Amino acid sequence: MELYIGNKNYSTWSLRAWLMLKKHGLNFKEIKLTLGTDTFYKRLENLSPTQKVPTLIDGTTIVWDSLAICEYINDSYLSGIAWPQCSKNKAKARALACEMHSGFMGIRNELPMNIRAKRNVILSEQAKKDIKRIETIWSEQHLQFKEQGGWLFDQWSIADAMFSPVVLRFKTYGIQINDGATAYMTRVLDCPSLQKWIADSAIETDIIEVDEAGIDVS
Repeated sequence: MELYIGNKNYSTWSLRAWLMLKKHGLNFKEIKLTLGTDTFYKRLENLSPTQKVPTLIDGTTIVWDSLAICEYINDSYLSGIAWPQCSKNKAKARALACEMHSGFMGIRNELPMNIRAKRNVILSEQAKKDIKRIETIWSEQHLQFKEQGGWLFDQWSIADAMFSPVVLRFKTYGIQINDGATAYMTRVLDCPSLQKWIADSAIETDIIEVDEAGIDVS
């Protein structure tokens, strides 16, 4: 398998697909492209109809959306274990993953992922609303499943993959949330696979200006 990704410091969607493969120890070739460059679009023009990352190539199969990649890997290689096995929990996990996949535009627009940075931003009311909703999700799920490992459900799932970049965003911008949600953040940040991604991002040198939001915190 080949996984095309963008800069690790900035590319939230790439992180989600990459975590899915890395967490489960699957063998894949990582191909990193610099976002927004001519080379980026040229490499993807004959692979992905959207010319976006992540894009997964598995033999003759091409998948070009992060959630679709997670679903494909789960179905093809993991016998479905990346969703909760309880039908009730699985339904909720899917709902939360889809909510993240299609929503929270305030956070996306105002708090771009920038792992290397520490920044202050002035938040809009929409972003504050998004933060409150995410705080509620994390704290409620942590309260229910903290004794089973501290993930959103009884084990790491696609839902956790979808929210992992938000954890990094909240860390960058110093977002204050309640104790339960903070405990979930700590669980995510302690994940060895995520720590590997963070370490890789630290040695990148590309600057993507559109994702350099806020004022530096010394």
